[in-house]
Amino acid sequence: MKQETLAPRATGGHAYRNSMTGNAGLNYAAWQLARRGWHVLPTIRNARGSDLIVTDADETVFFGVQSKALSKRNAVPLGKSLDALRSAWWIITINAHSDHPTCFVMTLQDVQRLASQDANGGAFWLNPPAYDRDEFREAWERLGALLTTTGASGTR
Repeated sequence: MKQETLAPRATGGHAYRNSMTGNAGLNYAAWQLARRGWHVLPTIRNARGSDLIVTDADETVFFGVQSKALSKRNAVPLGKSLDALRSAWWIITINAHSDHPTCFVMTLQDVQRLASQDANGGAFWLNPPAYDRDEFREAWERLGALLTTTGASGTR
């Protein structure tokens, strides 16, 4: 008897595809953090604030992560105010549906410094040349520095 492969039922809506991209990127970022020894707790989706709460094994370092997932290398929407951005750390995942997603690990200060605004003074964006840099690409070691330092990046 031929065994069938089970796959999720395809739903054609744009919102569904965006949600699945977000889920793929969030879970990939959580997996990358967990495999490096961090304890990771996803928060309620689409709530204000961090998407992931992260702590070290001793529960002495805590920080929030904003996860932004994209199906390809596009600009990241940031909203109308950079002051409203909350999480100390940002993980941008591109090619989130592929077998080889790429993550960019940035601080809130990096995001705010590199953001650009629409010409008419509207929304802020993080354009690909701003985040797609060697200093951020798969830069998980930046988080490891939290284990030896404190400050705005984490709480001891």
